[in-house]
Amino acid sequence: MGSTGINLLDWKNPSIKTLHFAWMAFFITFVMWFGLGPLAAYIKAEFALTEPQWKALLMLNVAITIPARILIGMLVDKFGPRAIYSALLVVSGVICIVFAWSQTYTQLAISRFLLGFVGAGFVIGIRLVSEWFPARNVGLAEGVYGGWGNFGSAAAAALLPLLAAAFAPAVGWRIALTIAGVISIFYAFVFYHFVRDTPKGSTYFKPKKSGGLEVSTWKDLWFYLFMNLPLHIALLVLVWRLAPGNLNLLPQFWANAAYVVIVLLAVYQFRKILQVNLPHLRAGVPENQRYKFKQVGILSLSYFASFGSEIAVVSMLPIFFMDTFGLTPIQAGLSTAGFVVANLIARPAGGWMSDRIGRRLALSIQLGGLTVGYALMSFIDASWPLWLALAITIVNSLFVQAGCGGVYAVIPLIKRSQTGQIAGMAGAYGNVGGVIFLTILSFVHASTFFMIIAVCSAVVFLAVMFLDEPEGHMVEVLPDGTVQLIEVH
Repeated sequence: MGSTGINLLDWKNPSIKTLHFAWMAFFITFVMWFGLGPLAAYIKAEFALTEPQWKALLMLNVAITIPARILIGMLVDKFGPRAIYSALLVVSGVICIVFAWSQTYTQLAISRFLLGFVGAGFVIGIRLVSEWFPARNVGLAEGVYGGWGNFGSAAAAALLPLLAAAFAPAVGWRIALTIAGVISIFYAFVFYHFVRDTPKGSTYFKPKKSGGLEVSTWKDLWFYLFMNLPLHIALLVLVWRLAPGNLNLLPQFWANAAYVVIVLLAVYQFRKILQVNLPHLRAGVPENQRYKFKQVGILSLSYFASFGSEIAVVSMLPIFFMDTFGLTPIQAGLSTAGFVVANLIARPAGGWMSDRIGRRLALSIQLGGLTVGYALMSFIDASWPLWLALAITIVNSLFVQAGCGGVYAVIPLIKRSQTGQIAGMAGAYGNVGGVIFLTILSFVHASTFFMIIAVCSAVVFLAVMFLDEPEGHMVEVLPDGTVQLIEVH
């Protein structure tokens, strides 16, 4: 496969410089997205929030991210990463500031719901990085982008409370989030000035039509339509959790209205997918321009198991260790650190591993490792030594994060002109996994919860056996009919 090393300190290299600008944009979006939890004490106290109201804010924080990742994927393929990332940073920064100065719970809820859109930012960088790095080291580059950018959640946990504590309690959390929003807006202009969509002389390939992925066969079309169903089901589950009979924070009328909107959204999306695909499928797709949609499906399921489980486990792990071992909140918080800190190393390592030993083998090892890890975690109880429970948790987190890196490493090698949309679907499935696993957690004990994740991961592990190793070249066609080949190994 050739050399898979990249010198991250070589700022004179335009590719490296672009990678650093990309992960920093991702980092800033995650500071804003995950800035809610670390400031919980201040927000709860000021608005006298009940526990159900707080849980509702947490759910609203991720609700719109599922469709947003699909939409952002389409936009980045059509307009390019430079414009879309810059626009997202500006809009998200403004919404973050609006949230920071909300005066009522309704304002908090609406602005937090809208800010969930920022969680789609990572999709943009997947396409951007793939334009600047060749296949032989794109996995490592994508892993650095994903791992270092994702560390924004840890920065939010560490820095925002410190900023808030520097001011009066009533305004400290507001100022902290305002600073994050202002930085986002400022960085948008920096990003737009210094970043380009492609290296000089390279072509930015765009899909022929917008509104959905262009698939290659009739079989893939039906598979694509089926794969979209869980995205809408997850949204229905979120509304159900907010409706009467559960958290009881959404009146039945508005819950019913939300159900109708989600169903109409699904119908509209399916209609757009058909509009995009029916004409060119009837005309026939040339053999050399085809790709297998099963690749997209397998990667989406892999992200469901890896990132989806990460979202769910990080949110419950401190409480699990407190209840199981009688730890203090601070001590228990360290149990989550393994999942967060692992991002810095494990995601780049997962991508590097994919570059080095092959895409399918690397992802198989990563999914197999997290399957075993979650199965072992299901047996943790008070009779275990604390050090052993922590060790298994940390080792498992390495496989979880490496699995995310392994997914990033394959996404750019399927269809260059649709990389944003493919990343958007995989990313959306990650959020679907978080919603589904957290919903399951509300009904079962932690040990059963871990075992269910292990079983789901085992099924995905089997699916990865059917992933085709990228070989040869991708074929893209310019508007004038010129055919270009892009190496994928």
